[in-house]
Amino acid sequence: MSDVYGRILKKRALGFLENAKDNFKREEYDLVLFHVEQFLQLYLKYLLYKKVGVYPKTHSPIYLLKEVIKTHNNDELKRFYDKNLEMLNLLEDAYITSRYLPREYNRELAEKVLEFTKKALEVLEWIESRS
Repeated sequence: MSDVYGRILKKRALGFLENAKDNFKREEYDLVLFHVEQFLQLYLKYLLYKKVGVYPKTHSPIYLLKEVIKTHNNDELKRFYDKNLEMLNLLEDAYITSRYLPREYNRELAEKVLEFTKKALEVLEWIESRS
């Protein structure tokens, strides 16, 4: 397993998170959601890569999170998934609509997404520290 590849996945994930914060400051709320989804997708792929050396070739954070739950066998992560399933679905939809449909999001929703991201990052970093 290449440490370089894992570092790149994590670096890109955190870069997308910074992009989301910058997008919010510029009132680019559609891009906030898109970049948060990208952050989540890549961070989950990073966790899978770190644990098992591969990750599924999918864009679905929901699927990826389920795989991380399986590979890490962690109840806290399962609770996080159950509590945030609606937000995860919203982010998946935001990814799809960014590519194929004209859809706009507002400031309030972007704020909620960024709040979710704080908790998501805490949980993901905690999982990373245990693997």
